[in-house]
Amino acid sequence: MGTTAAHRRRPELAAFLRTRRARVTPADVGMPPGLRRRTPGLRREEVAQLSGVGVTWYTWLEQGRPINASPQVLDAVARTLMLDPPEREHLYRLAEVPFAPTPEGLSRSVGAEVQGIIDALDPLLAVVYTSRYDVLATNSAYRDLFLVPETVRIGVPNVLWTLFTVPEDACPVAYRERELPMMVATLRSSYGRHVGEPAWEDFIRALSQASPDFARMWASGAVAQPGPRVKTFRHEAVGELRMTSQSLSIDGMPESRIVVYTPEDERTREKVASLRECRQRLWPVTDEAAARIIREWNAENPAL
Repeated sequence: MGTTAAHRRRPELAAFLRTRRARVTPADVGMPPGLRRRTPGLRREEVAQLSGVGVTWYTWLEQGRPINASPQVLDAVARTLMLDPPEREHLYRLAEVPFAPTPEGLSRSVGAEVQGIIDALDPLLAVVYTSRYDVLATNSAYRDLFLVPETVRIGVPNVLWTLFTVPEDACPVAYRERELPMMVATLRSSYGRHVGEPAWEDFIRALSQASPDFARMWASGAVAQPGPRVKTFRHEAVGELRMTSQSLSIDGMPESRIVVYTPEDERTREKVASLRECRQRLWPVTDEAAARIIREWNAENPAL
């Protein structure tokens, strides 16, 4: 980070901490109100005491001095000041510390409005991915192509994990040698915002152990940004399908995106239209049951 940006963050950090401290009363944290308080909210000494840090250290932090702060200490300050998840993230960013969302701050669902949007896109294939390719929601058309017994048996709601661990002859992505390195490079671009965060480091380590191919591609260091691409998929019943992918951002979910797959040609469009019947014939599971599989995946794997 440049010196100018760092200098601008420090005054913002100081102002942010002062305003958050001013809104927390002694009663909020179980302390007696005391006498002759000259300012609203908690005193600096009280924040330091409740957070388990030194008064001088906290004073310097609130003054915006260039001191180092660990995630553990910032979490303690965040609890004392009763910061909600967006405020906690803002504190981390201003203090220039890699941000790790708390489990309660990680959304594993998208809400009825976003689900309704992707459902309305059918017969186009639509899915909600996180920046780590976790699958948060899908529509029927997406499930028709990708939710097959081989991917369900893997039991992990993450596209990269599925593609690197499914048997190659069952992999829904054609031309793996071209597509998978691009996806890994896109993952690395997102990883740059999460270096050192346990959830991300554990994911990279576990997938590297599960797949030598992923480990090799990750070690290459390639970086790419997500963007429109023409991809070729394959399905046991209809063969190859050429699709254009397009990503759309979601308000309130800055590291998640809707990805829509549009048939690239009329032949692919016809194949997509026949997928639902094919899925019911090859794997007789109702659409409601298929959707429930996605929800259960995420409920059982909140730390992915």
